[in-house]
Amino acid sequence: MTDTHAAPAPADEALHQVVMADTVNWLEKAVIGLNLCPFAKGVHVKDQIHYVVSDAQDAEAVAHDLHRELEALAEANPDKRDTTLLILPYALHDFLDFNDFLEIADEMIEELDLGGILQVASFHPLFQFEGTTVDDVTNCTNRSPYPILHLLREESIDKAVEAFPEADAIYEKNMETLDALGLEGWLDLGVGPRCPFPHQDAASSKAKE
Repeated sequence: MTDTHAAPAPADEALHQVVMADTVNWLEKAVIGLNLCPFAKGVHVKDQIHYVVSDAQDAEAVAHDLHRELEALAEANPDKRDTTLLILPYALHDFLDFNDFLEIADEMIEELDLGGILQVASFHPLFQFEGTTVDDVTNCTNRSPYPILHLLREESIDKAVEAFPEADAIYEKNMETLDALGLEGWLDLGVGPRCPFPHQDAASSKAKE
């Protein structure tokens, strides 16, 4: 299910497969396993998640890939492709740069007249909520093995919220789950990247302190 904007060399394809496998592992063990998102299991089981490993190495190239994937998701049959994970193993390693890029993503949705149809959520290995420290375990609710732009259908979100009337309580429940798990418990899940990610070792060392 991995798409690329250029045909990769065999070595690149192997790396793509590792990156995608790491992402699925994180989805199954953390997002679904810890029930951080009650809506994730359904689309995963139905094989409605579209995984794209990007070769982009800068924000401009990421924007190119995002533009393509937004259009593709908007045109796709929701029963076949409900959501897209655009995985960025080679770009936006700095969390602040990644966070700034989200403004570009929101602007792109409006430029494509997809406002109210699609939205972009985000996950990052170094994700940090405002007002928290880097080793605060609650940040792990939004930490993934690689930077990820999650493209979602607004209609699917609305349906999921209708089916889960206590959707507003998800955030608080996730905080409780991570607090109970602790940093060591999170690291023991084994949901980190196998491909090199800048600053990841430092972040893991800090988390273990």
